[in-house]
Amino acid sequence: MSSEMEWPRRTLKEAGVILIDCDHRTPPAAVDGYPYIAIPQLKNGHIDLDGVRRISRIHFLEWTKKLKPQADDVIVVRRCNSGDSAVIPKGLECAIGQNLVVLRTDGKSVHPKFLRWLVRGPEWWDQVNKYINVGAVFDSLKCKEIPHFELTIPPIDEQSKISEILGALDDRITLLRETNATLEAIAQALFKSWFVDFDPVHTKQQGRIPEGMDEATAALFPDSFEESELGLVPNGWKVKTLGEICAVTIGGLWGKDTREDLDLIPAISLRGVDLENLRLLGYAKEAPVRWVKPAAMEERQVSENEVLIASSGAGPCGRPLWGGGNFESLYGKPVIFSNFVKRLDCGSPSKAIYIDRLLAEMRASREIWNYINGTSIPNLDDKLLLATKKVVIPNEDVLEAFEQIARAIYLKLYSNQAQTLANLRDTLLPRLISGQLRLPEVEAELELEEATL
Repeated sequence: MSSEMEWPRRTLKEAGVILIDCDHRTPPAAVDGYPYIAIPQLKNGHIDLDGVRRISRIHFLEWTKKLKPQADDVIVVRRCNSGDSAVIPKGLECAIGQNLVVLRTDGKSVHPKFLRWLVRGPEWWDQVNKYINVGAVFDSLKCKEIPHFELTIPPIDEQSKISEILGALDDRITLLRETNATLEAIAQALFKSWFVDFDPVHTKQQGRIPEGMDEATAALFPDSFEESELGLVPNGWKVKTLGEICAVTIGGLWGKDTREDLDLIPAISLRGVDLENLRLLGYAKEAPVRWVKPAAMEERQVSENEVLIASSGAGPCGRPLWGGGNFESLYGKPVIFSNFVKRLDCGSPSKAIYIDRLLAEMRASREIWNYINGTSIPNLDDKLLLATKKVVIPNEDVLEAFEQIARAIYLKLYSNQAQTLANLRDTLLPRLISGQLRLPEVEAELELEEATL
């Protein structure tokens, strides 16, 4: 339903939103201390402190003289990923890195809780595209131009209600992500216990029954060790290279951006960044559609016998993903893999799940970087990885026992509840801000959505 009266468009400056620029220097890193927020920490509208640079208190005080972030401030990227943003949460003391600016409202025309949503809608991105300066290496926004961005500003009482609704949805998405992280940690802890530390074998060697394990599963493990080239390993388990367990497949054209003949069919092309989002968030951001020939589609589709691994990219390189998730349900289209992803054919789901967890363990310990070349654009040397990485592979019965447990975790990880809520939030955002959709209608839509989850 359209609003009876259009809400006014005003510039950020007219609406009492000021821009505060960062200090254009980088402080020295410290072992611990205050977080120094840079572009990689801005993810999905939030600040992710994983891997953040830390600075000393002396440097924190120096770097926050000009700009000391406060709760509900919005960080905006002005160079590289221009226009991306993240909100400062309550209680976070941090300094802001180069190529970032902060937007802060005086609260008179723009509610502090609403500011984060104001800079995420289609109107915001229209203004980014209008003012962006296209460079040879990076696009950028000028600090002096951002305050002139013109956006629809709802009445402030409406802003408060809109923020409450969108914030509640965002909190639920965050909770699902935290649940996914817990599930991921459980799967990895079990893998490490069984296949790295060999806890069940050690326990049986001492004449005890492994805790948390039924008798049938415990019986699958040996009760002694034998010498190998990797040291002591469970009796009867084999030491093999990855190349003896799985093979890399790329092969064939993987599609084009545009449709050139009627025989082509659309598919979603998974890239390295999609693998990262699926693994960390339980869903992927919008991935590109490729037009693919039916024969190539069959060749490129992902199966549960396979593991995908991101082969390039500063963030996702080396991140694996088991191919057995119901990814088509996330997109509504068949899923294929791109040339920026290598496919490891493991021959069976149980071996694929084992290899996926093994690669996740290697990434967590940073061992995977022994097989990655390049600095600005890291690339995985899959030939070196398969030829030289040696692993302890258990018998098929143990692999299948692990598969039964891990599969249930994976299917929960790759469910589409977070995607559904994210789509709902992102659909409601522009309609609420523009006044095309009013709050009673939203509440009815949310009740319907709640009943389907």
